[in-house]
Amino acid sequence: MNILDCDFLIIGSGLAGLSAAHYLAPHGKVVVVTKRETQDCNTNFAQGGISCVTLADDSFEKHIADTLDAGAGLCNIEAVRAIVEDGPARMDDLRNMGLQFDQTADGTPDLGREGGHTMRRILHAGDITGRNIEKTLIQATGHQPNIRILQYTHAIDLVTTKSSDGRPSCIGVYLLNTKTGEISAARARNIILATGGAGKVYRYTCNPDVATAGGVAMAWRAGADIENMEFFQFHPTCLYHPAAKNFLISEAVRGEGAELVDANGVPFMARYDRRGSLAPRDIVARAIDHEMKTRGLPCMYLDIRSKGKEFLTKRFPNIYRECLRFGIDMATDLIPIVPAAHYCCGGVKASVDGRTNIEGLFAIGEVACTGLHGANRLASNSLLEAIVCAHKCAEWIAANPREFPTATIPDWIYGDAVPSDELVIVRHNWDEVRTCMWDYVGIVRTNHRLERALHRIENLRHEIRQYYFDYSVTSEVLELRNIADTAYLIIKSALQRKESRGLHYTLDYPNRLEKTTDTILSGYVLP
Repeated sequence: MNILDCDFLIIGSGLAGLSAAHYLAPHGKVVVVTKRETQDCNTNFAQGGISCVTLADDSFEKHIADTLDAGAGLCNIEAVRAIVEDGPARMDDLRNMGLQFDQTADGTPDLGREGGHTMRRILHAGDITGRNIEKTLIQATGHQPNIRILQYTHAIDLVTTKSSDGRPSCIGVYLLNTKTGEISAARARNIILATGGAGKVYRYTCNPDVATAGGVAMAWRAGADIENMEFFQFHPTCLYHPAAKNFLISEAVRGEGAELVDANGVPFMARYDRRGSLAPRDIVARAIDHEMKTRGLPCMYLDIRSKGKEFLTKRFPNIYRECLRFGIDMATDLIPIVPAAHYCCGGVKASVDGRTNIEGLFAIGEVACTGLHGANRLASNSLLEAIVCAHKCAEWIAANPREFPTATIPDWIYGDAVPSDELVIVRHNWDEVRTCMWDYVGIVRTNHRLERALHRIENLRHEIRQYYFDYSVTSEVLELRNIADTAYLIIKSALQRKESRGLHYTLDYPNRLEKTTDTILSGYVLP
């Protein structure tokens, strides 16, 4: 089996992964693996922007207060402060790499406002901020000789040994070349998970197809602690159209004055929250879900017709074009929307600098749970967290060099596995996992639904594991295995929380407890 040695192995090519590569390149050989092309990541789909204190009338304390309020009493205040206060320096890094944020006519930053923010503080580059960030980072890392990017390379599982204090110690990862089917391994001083989100665990999501929770699942199987997986954010406004697969209507649209309305154009959010359509996402998503279910409607609507075509085509050119492609003119029509799975606030338990309970293993970006988001992420804090934690992770690694592992990585055992001629089973199990999660572990939950979901997912995990051992490894099977494991973690976490808080709302425990704790699931090591 071919083994690739490097100093730093990064799994994932979004903002967190490429930023970490950029910051680590002066300190050694960096290899980035990504299961499709480099730009295939959640970052590339982020529309709104990056929240960051920029102007004099804003402050770190205001940004911190807004984050804590959205997080519903479960944020780690030290993590919040560290990430918020490091934001301006990291925005300068992006500018130095060549990213141009939008400006007003007088040259000051053109800041947006989104739900949960009391100030305008969202830096944006058009309404495709994530795509522009990803393009900038690809260009910035592409010419650095110490950085190598392996596309179409799917991480299978982490390889661990025991450290001197008895903890698991990560030394590498098994890899599948999805073009050739060859299985190899990589060995490194440090392994960084930057695998992004888990939206594909649910049937309806605005995430791209690559968001299959690989990092959380691999880390858990290797023994990492997993935190607060019950808090899954459903974005309130995904475009509702039979031909639109996963197109998001950015929260920035509401920030510029769009109202949530019914088919007759009547606003309804004031009945749910004094902040109306600019309430935090958990409140807005539940309100839309409630309106749809009680009225028996397939969707609700966004109304921004008052702004006119000139403003909309300038501020939201991509969203305007996409809506028009589906026969919807934002300037004259209501925009049909539904909630969809968007962001996983839980993940691999990690410090702000990415450290986990496994020696040599780091987690940054959406795959990690640092305590920034608490029970509900404040809009546009995700890209901020990704670049800040990437920088802090690189700083910690550089200041605490780890010896190159001397342990060998065992050869991959193929056993009696044969190529599968039953891919219909994989597709069926994909649909069953995701439908089960949408129906029973969605925006509103009950113990009965959760217990039913747990029973079904446990049975599916047993079937998937047997299939995984019986047949040759493919990308489809690996993704199925990962979403099933992550679904299990979400359900187990939800069953442990005996209250409604933030994104976790259960009819059996509708009130919030006075005192609460994080939900920790200890890492599971396969026998």
